[in-house]
Amino acid sequence: MQTVTLIPGDGIGPEITEAVVNILKAAKAQIDWDIQSAGADVIEKEGTPLPARVIESIKKNKVALKAPVTTPIGKGFRSVNVQLRKALDLYANLRPCKNIDGVKTRFNNVDLVIVRENTEDLYAGIERQIDEDTAESIKIITRKASLRIAEFAFNYALKNERQTVHAVSKANICKMTDGLFLNCVREIAQKYPQIEYKEILVDNLCMQLVQNPNNFDVLVLPNLYGDIVSDLCAGLIGGLGIAQGANIGAETAVFEPVHGSAPDIKGQNKANPTALLLSAIEMLKYIRQNEIADNIQKSLYKTIKEAKVLTYDLNGNATTTEFANEIIKNLI
Repeated sequence: MQTVTLIPGDGIGPEITEAVVNILKAAKAQIDWDIQSAGADVIEKEGTPLPARVIESIKKNKVALKAPVTTPIGKGFRSVNVQLRKALDLYANLRPCKNIDGVKTRFNNVDLVIVRENTEDLYAGIERQIDEDTAESIKIITRKASLRIAEFAFNYALKNERQTVHAVSKANICKMTDGLFLNCVREIAQKYPQIEYKEILVDNLCMQLVQNPNNFDVLVLPNLYGDIVSDLCAGLIGGLGIAQGANIGAETAVFEPVHGSAPDIKGQNKANPTALLLSAIEMLKYIRQNEIADNIQKSLYKTIKEAKVLTYDLNGNATTTEFANEIIKNLI
C-alpha cells in the first residue's frame, strides 16, 4: 500500500478528483490517500492558497496527485504550481502527448513527450522596473539545471524505448543562455549513443509541429519554450482536457492535469476527468503499479472510442459521474 498526498484543489477539482479516486478504487489500486486542501478555498482560513502542511505531506509521502488549484488574481499570491516546484525542487515537467482513438484531431498517430526544465529561465521571476517606460526580466540558465534536465530526457527515452531526443533552443539569438543549455544537452547526449540526438530552433519546431508532428519523439526544452510548446502539443491531441502532466524531482513527484480549475462550471458535474485520470495512470506507473495503470488506461481508451458515454467537451452529454462509471464498467 502506497500513501499518496491527494490535493482535490478547487473549482472543478473536487468533482474530477472524486471521479478519479472512484476509478482507482474500482481498479484496486493499492493507495492510501492523505487528503490535503489547497487553493482559493483555504485562503480565508489559513491566509495562503498553499499551506505549509501540504508541502510537508508531499515531502513525507514522496508522491502527490493534484487537481487544478486557482491562483487568485490581484491578491499578491504566487502561483501554487510555481511554489510547489520551487519548494520541492520538481525540476522536470513531463508532458506526454498521444492521440486517443475517438478524439477527433487534425493529425493521427501523434506520440511525443515534452521534457521541460522547471526551475529557472525567465520563470525565475527576476524582474525590475527601470523607469516609467521600461521594465526588464533576467533569464537564468545554469549548467546544473541544464545537465540534469538533459539527463532526465535521455534516461526517460531509454527506459521508454524512445528513439530520438530533440534539444530545442533559440541559441542562434540567445547565444550565451540557450547556448549553455544546448552545450549541456550535447554533453549528456554523448552518454546515450543508442538514442538519436537532434537539435532544432524553437520557432522552426513550432512550424513543423503543426505540419507534421509525427516527426518528433522526445523534446527537451528550457522552461519558457517548454511551457509554450507543451500547450501547442496538447492542441495536437485534442486540447487541455485530455493533457496529462507531471512535475518530477530527485525525491518527490506531483502528478496533475494541465488545465485550470474552470470555476465557471464548478458544481455542475459536467467536467471531463480524463486529464487528471491520465495523470493518475502515470502516477501508478511511477509507483510501479503498472498492471493496474494499464487496466485503467485500456478502459479509458475503450470508453472514449465507443463514444456511448462522453462528457460535453468530447461531444457527449454525460455527467462527470456517468463518464467515470462507464470507465469503471469497462475495467477488466
